[in-house]
Amino acid sequence: MKKILPICALLGFYTVSAQNNIGDLLASGLSDAERFTNAYLAPVTEGAVYNISNGWYNTADAKPLGGFEISIVGNISPFKNKDDKKAFVFRESDYENLQIVGGSDARTDEVLVSSGLGDIEGISVFVEDENGLFREEFELPAGLASEDFNFIPSGYVQASVGLVKGLEVKARFLPKLKFEDSAEIGLFGAGLQYEFTKLLPADKVLPIAISAVIGYTSLNGEYDFTDTEVIEGENQRIDASINTWAFNAVVSTKLPVINFYGGLGYITGKSETDILGTYRVQSGPFQATYEDPFSITNTVSGARANLGFKLKLGFFRLNGEYNIAEFSTATLGINFGFR
Repeated sequence: MKKILPICALLGFYTVSAQNNIGDLLASGLSDAERFTNAYLAPVTEGAVYNISNGWYNTADAKPLGGFEISIVGNISPFKNKDDKKAFVFRESDYENLQIVGGSDARTDEVLVSSGLGDIEGISVFVEDENGLFREEFELPAGLASEDFNFIPSGYVQASVGLVKGLEVKARFLPKLKFEDSAEIGLFGAGLQYEFTKLLPADKVLPIAISAVIGYTSLNGEYDFTDTEVIEGENQRIDASINTWAFNAVVSTKLPVINFYGGLGYITGKSETDILGTYRVQSGPFQATYEDPFSITNTVSGARANLGFKLKLGFFRLNGEYNIAEFSTATLGINFGFR
């Protein structure tokens, strides 16, 4: 129950505490399984949306025609002290069949349980029929923190090219990575930057640049656990995607070697998770066969602000920044460019 999917442990994109939990939760019925999974995963997808929406710029000074820069960008979003995102309240009254082991009155009919980011372990629930003849008991999953994984990371290659006066196009890419022949993940995105100060006659002598930056990022992953035989069935897998938009206003200095930049922005994103395949629940009071049992959709939006620096030494550049948002993120970029 404690193993984290390889795909998610690498990039913090997604967590499910082992395939066992899919079978366990489906034993409580389709509605309860979907409700709990949605609450469990919501903080993970929220953190991932904020994480992958960063890194779109390292200056407000748009590149001239033919200027380019290739970057390796990494993001880390710590959540060690975000207790409100690492747990949620499980209430029996919110579920049709799931009950807390030991819960027999109002004081024990609700309990704090781990989200996909958390570390609360040892919380058991059960389902049983009306006559108490068939009962299935299992432990609710913990999350990333239970594996001493207290941040959400991401990384990708990004390229920027200057076009007409003040306009710069951007693209980011992480090729599909495969792990143990069962998990794979990939990322792509595109963006535009437009520098308004390029329109001014005194552009060459102004000490600052001001730009608008828009970026779209899509992260997609799949995990196939058919061969684990956790629960009988065929073609059992998780397909998930996160799509985000980032809108930013940026200002930076224009100095030869080291510059500083800052921005204000707004992020919006949507995650979709599909539990696919055939699942045959053959224990407990709610035995059934499910085909592609459910899908979960979460939407996220919020403001952000950041401050950063960029060091330019000829062809080589280095930048770092800190983004303040619901999930704050530190970003580091290693850049190679011309002009």
